[in-house]
Amino acid sequence: MKWLAVPLIALSASASAEDPALQAKVAAILAEAPPGTRIGLVVTDEEGREIVAILPDQRFVPASNTKMFTTAAAFQTLAVDAPDTIGGASVRMEGRDVVLTGHGDARLSSAADCTVDCLTTLADAVAAKTRTVRDVIGDDSWFPDQRWSPGMSWNNIPSRYGTGISALTIDDNELVVTVTKAGVDALPYYRIDDRVARVDGGKSDIGYDRMPDEDVLTLSGRLTGSEPEVVRVGIDDPAHFAAWRLRDLLRARGVKVTGDIRTRHRMLTEADDPARRGNAPVEHPPEPEALATLAPPPLAEDLRVTNKVSQNLHADLFLRRVGRVKGSGSIADGQAVVTDMLTSAGVERWRYDFADGSGMSSYNRLSPRGVVRFLKWTTSQPWGAAWRSTLPVGGIDGTLRRRFAGTPLDGKLFAKTGSLDKAAALSGFMTAASGKTLIFSSFANDMPNDASATATVDKALKAIAAAE
Repeated sequence: MKWLAVPLIALSASASAEDPALQAKVAAILAEAPPGTRIGLVVTDEEGREIVAILPDQRFVPASNTKMFTTAAAFQTLAVDAPDTIGGASVRMEGRDVVLTGHGDARLSSAADCTVDCLTTLADAVAAKTRTVRDVIGDDSWFPDQRWSPGMSWNNIPSRYGTGISALTIDDNELVVTVTKAGVDALPYYRIDDRVARVDGGKSDIGYDRMPDEDVLTLSGRLTGSEPEVVRVGIDDPAHFAAWRLRDLLRARGVKVTGDIRTRHRMLTEADDPARRGNAPVEHPPEPEALATLAPPPLAEDLRVTNKVSQNLHADLFLRRVGRVKGSGSIADGQAVVTDMLTSAGVERWRYDFADGSGMSSYNRLSPRGVVRFLKWTTSQPWGAAWRSTLPVGGIDGTLRRRFAGTPLDGKLFAKTGSLDKAAALSGFMTAASGKTLIFSSFANDMPNDASATATVDKALKAIAAAE
């Protein structure tokens, strides 16, 4: 049956591919994927000549390939090489209350060894102003309250990969929990229900769970040996968590906190939808004077981190930040910026749908031919080379540090990965055996059970690189 699949795949490919023998060879390789798997692959040269086209116009769940479009929109829209004078958190006094306000910065830290973009700087400013405060308020109303994107699986919420998205972000909106033989070490933000079995022999396997909006974190599984295990869990209300951390830092500086921790969120309304407000720019009122405002480092390095390690939270914050330039900072405003960019790139609207900026949403769709058209367009943009440098490199770094290592594509493939349940993606650039640059996009969807199509796709890419 495998041999019968080869001509079926080839027939579904584009007739514009100029090397029928290579097309047939690639189709035969892709037919080795697990039964039921649907794979789309388009490869072109730098001039746009299609070398291979398999299901080029079908739409696939792209997973974290979504981040390519979000980060490119950030390069195009934001001043990524200058200090981030817009996104930094600030602190001010309202009567006896302390208000900590976020503006979309993804890097604010409360770590004890923090040297840049530190919550301690804001705590110091309050301590220098007063020795007694009432409430500590976390304000993330810079963006409307859309902590999770449409189409994200609810079971991801307890994890670091599905943590809440907020204009007031701290410590990646994660709580670090260390499980040891003696117990559990973590900041006391959640109540820990420790059900981990401490045993000898075998492999440690720590699980965790927490219902949305509840503060009980249940740990399960087994810990073997004496080495601790670290898990990072998500935060439902980052603005509350940030205010909670500021309260602790104020107390450590001798500031008496007599009140509660409160939050200020901004409800999503019709005004946050550019289509409903007629795409009119949003006028933002000036903020009250702050005691101190942080100026984080340039965004370029964070964009690099976002693509290299596939950081979901940072990508979704970038989507909101580009949407805030002319809009309210909603998901819809960010999507409008991405749509305008893709229109400029000549990508037809039917080739894509996005519900978030990271790829965690199962509602996202992309066609391989649309992605390749976009990638070719980036090469002509003034920011294109800088953006391309943020992509993982095969066998070298990021999410590709182990893939293609020791192969002819080691250090010669620059691409964004993507992985979601029943979906995998890899799109970018590679240097062929001839030395010429190829542009490619591959998607694999609908793999059965826990089967993977990664090895199959990699085999096809290596075959194409060798032939060209």
